[in-house]
Amino acid sequence: MIPGVSTRRRFADLSEQEILALAISSEEDDARIYRSYAERLRADYAATAKIFDGMAEEEDEHRRRLIDLHEHRFGSVIPLIRREHVSGFYARRPVWLVENLSIERIRDEAAQMERDAERFYRAAAARTSDADTRKLLGDLAAAEAGHNAKAEDLEREHLSDNNIDKEKDASHRQFVLTWVQPGLAGLMDGSVSTLAPIFATAFATQDTGTTFLVGLAASIGAGISMGFTEAASDDGQISGRGSPVKRGLASGVMTTLGGLGHALPYLIPDFWTATITAIIVVFIELWAIVWIQNKYMDTPFLRATFQVVLGGALVFAAGALIGGG
Repeated sequence: MIPGVSTRRRFADLSEQEILALAISSEEDDARIYRSYAERLRADYAATAKIFDGMAEEEDEHRRRLIDLHEHRFGSVIPLIRREHVSGFYARRPVWLVENLSIERIRDEAAQMERDAERFYRAAAARTSDADTRKLLGDLAAAEAGHNAKAEDLEREHLSDNNIDKEKDASHRQFVLTWVQPGLAGLMDGSVSTLAPIFATAFATQDTGTTFLVGLAASIGAGISMGFTEAASDDGQISGRGSPVKRGLASGVMTTLGGLGHALPYLIPDFWTATITAIIVVFIELWAIVWIQNKYMDTPFLRATFQVVLGGALVFAAGALIGGG
């Protein structure tokens, strides 16, 4: 292979046999992807999994028709050519990446798959001179374009209003367990636990540079600790809390941000300007935590206010007293 020179074939250079072979392998891949989606969703979204089962069966039927045509025109030996062998050909996201998306994003990804396939079949039909091949490719383009209607038919068959509500509830619950809950725990830890060391340093030294460095170290250290602790505490298999990597990321990032919020004002050279700004930021952080608890965790507003604001005020006072003493 010559460095810098692509080994991929141009779509315009493919023969009609190679176009059919590419269509066959693409249909095989798409059917496999839809079945992977179905298996990924079956436990929590059984009705939607049935929709993807039906779409996979449609792709199998398309593949069978393409193979029959290939055998009729070129024989039973199908050239090995796949998407990655063709320059500029549409690609699919890795299944492992899409599986980590929400159910709504997975549905959007499936719709994009159908649009990509429709464009391919229309381009392929335009480059084909054989009447039977041109007709089949045109029919498949129309079928891919009509898959949204097919999906709607399958939704009506499998997704009753009750099932839709159940799936929405399950999706919301998974979002809360995987992202909101660990992120909220991190934000609370980062916002509250760093108050004492940051403000103790501030009042003890009245040096904004030193205070910022202490706050930066405390925030990053707490973020790393919380992130690894969350990821290692539960693999999510039994609890259903989702990927430990996602939860660890949410917890670690929010912990760091919670501490940095009131450390960054100490980049301001004037001590009292920096301190007053930091206190305002703390006030905003604590009320943001109250709002998240109330919205996503169904914690009564007054109870959340008492727990968070009062607790934060006590930690702040402890830091100020220790530093001022």
